[in-house]
Amino acid sequence: MSALLEELIHSPQLPLYYQRIGDLLAEERRKRHEFYQTISEDDKAEFVNGEIIYHSPVKLRHTDAARRLLVLLSAFVQAHDLGFVGFEKTMLSLTRNDYEPDICFFRRERAAQFGDDQMRFPAPDFVVEVLSPSTEEIDRGIKFEDYAAHGVTEYWIIDPDTQTVEQYALQDGQYTLMTKARSGVLTSVAVEGFEIPIRAIFDQAENMAALQQIVASHRD
Repeated sequence: MSALLEELIHSPQLPLYYQRIGDLLAEERRKRHEFYQTISEDDKAEFVNGEIIYHSPVKLRHTDAARRLLVLLSAFVQAHDLGFVGFEKTMLSLTRNDYEPDICFFRRERAAQFGDDQMRFPAPDFVVEVLSPSTEEIDRGIKFEDYAAHGVTEYWIIDPDTQTVEQYALQDGQYTLMTKARSGVLTSVAVEGFEIPIRAIFDQAENMAALQQIVASHRD
């Protein structure tokens, strides 16, 4: 139990805090319902702590990094029938917030429960966020905390400007930094057997070589 919660429990103003929090959450539920009703397939938007956040277009290096990783992850997951890979417009509806991560992965057992018309999804097993100036604070802040709280096993944060990848794994309810590097090999915790060179996310020739290896290993 957090120190803040412990302090609130022993405060004589607890009933007042409870009423205030209840009012705030009720207003958030109203706004969230409105968000679901008004959001369109063309919007890149998230609902975070009662506010709608619309995302602006990103730089080419952001798109390239996300696309290269998506190609590799999708090829590997499909080749081994591991589950479902979502990207960009896959909305994760968690307890309080709704996010559209750059890439996410659900194991086969969970993905089997999804319907063709489904538009909102539960917490995945693996999430990737590619940083941009407008999203870095959220990616390293509320999302970092929220993904961990909802049991997302693995979280990658990719910085396309420095060409660096941070790999976090969930341990005892919190993320532990496993790797922060610009080169070397990344071995996924949540996607069994998925292992790629970091440079394959940022370099097209490295990406093609890694993809060929995934395809070749499947044929074998």
